[in-house]
Amino acid sequence: MKKVLILGAGMVSKPMFEYLLKKEIQITVASNTPENSEKVIGNNPLGKSVYLDIVEDKELMEKLVSEHDLTVSLLPYAFHVEVAKLCIKHKKNMVTTSYVKPEMYELDQQAKDADIIILNELGVDPGIDHMSAMRIIDHIHDKDGKVEEFYSITGAIVAPEVEKNPFNYKFTWAPKGVVMAGNNDGKFLLKGKEVYVPTENLFKDPFSVNFPDVGKLYVYPNRDSLPYIELYGIPETKTIFRGTFRYDRWCENFDAMKKCDLLSYDKIDLSGKSYADMLAVKIGADNSDNIREKTADFLNISTENRILDAFEWVGLFSYKKIGKEEDSPFEVVSDIMIEKMIVGDTERDMVAMQHTFLASYPDGKREVIKSSLLDFGTVATDTSIARTVALPAAVGVRMILEGKIISKGVHIPVVPNIYNSILDALEELDIKMVEEFGLPESENIQ
Repeated sequence: MKKVLILGAGMVSKPMFEYLLKKEIQITVASNTPENSEKVIGNNPLGKSVYLDIVEDKELMEKLVSEHDLTVSLLPYAFHVEVAKLCIKHKKNMVTTSYVKPEMYELDQQAKDADIIILNELGVDPGIDHMSAMRIIDHIHDKDGKVEEFYSITGAIVAPEVEKNPFNYKFTWAPKGVVMAGNNDGKFLLKGKEVYVPTENLFKDPFSVNFPDVGKLYVYPNRDSLPYIELYGIPETKTIFRGTFRYDRWCENFDAMKKCDLLSYDKIDLSGKSYADMLAVKIGADNSDNIREKTADFLNISTENRILDAFEWVGLFSYKKIGKEEDSPFEVVSDIMIEKMIVGDTERDMVAMQHTFLASYPDGKREVIKSSLLDFGTVATDTSIARTVALPAAVGVRMILEGKIISKGVHIPVVPNIYNSILDALEELDIKMVEEFGLPESENIQ
């Protein structure tokens, strides 16, 4: 019987455990929160949970890797390369859901020499986005067509019926990561021109898309889109843009927080300070008296602006003591957001994804093609983001073990041998892209 080691038992791991156990694959879950996996495994003899401190117990981690046929790393991305080197050493396949860093790509030849695959970016974004985009791109190229423009946008947000807060957002996964992403910059190609968006401008100019059955969603750039021209094999494209969906208010609030330097990683003296005191320091105010008015002056907005309502609601105007001697504004702000913005136990989340292509063909025909995913969770313990992150990876694990994915080296799922079989399997799990062909150019993102 094949044995799989899963490193990590975080918020998106449960559907993977359930899927692999149902497929009668033996799993060992190693994490510093074994109680999380024990709840899912229960009395199933195919599963076991062990305590692992990834930093302190390197010997145990290597022993576990060596004893299993495949390792899934659901750890923070900083640990993936370390795990990959162990997989290469012991000639064991590996799967992650995270973006590939250059250090991982450097292991490609070593992985090939070890006759293993290290399959990365096998979640939702990255993951389902790659696979569903490549299916359309290959369709266009098979007809000798060209991809003139390509937009790929994804968002993990709450369902439309969920009561919103002044940020119009609730955390359904990796809260620190969500806030941290606000410090990214952006880069994309638009009508043949490279556009660079520095981090301070990331949220300044969102555009909107009317998503079927949801309504208006707002979009801002997601990191650097340019490498995907090569990764997706579309050197002909004049536009490539990868973005993130949010409801309204998120971008304006985050833009204001960035102006106030509240997402900085630089540690500051917090001894005896309240949240309002910290904000006063960051905006250069002499004290925190009348902090709402001083923040309005700093942002050059009215004291009645709803941005200030959001600041007040989340606690940035509070005179409650922070209770730390020193820390970064990022840590303080993300902590108070997490305290108030976790999705409720009875609230549904959703994942919305949409690819929009403008394709042209040798006979002069041009069409817009859309490929869309709208997936809902049920409650906070059965989330869409968990399903759409964990199940592509779980399916990939099964297919590697069954010999249906035979590629070797460091990969992301952009080749037909990988993406077709995984997408087909996901449809059986009710995770399905709806594809629309032959749309007029007026349906393109303007």
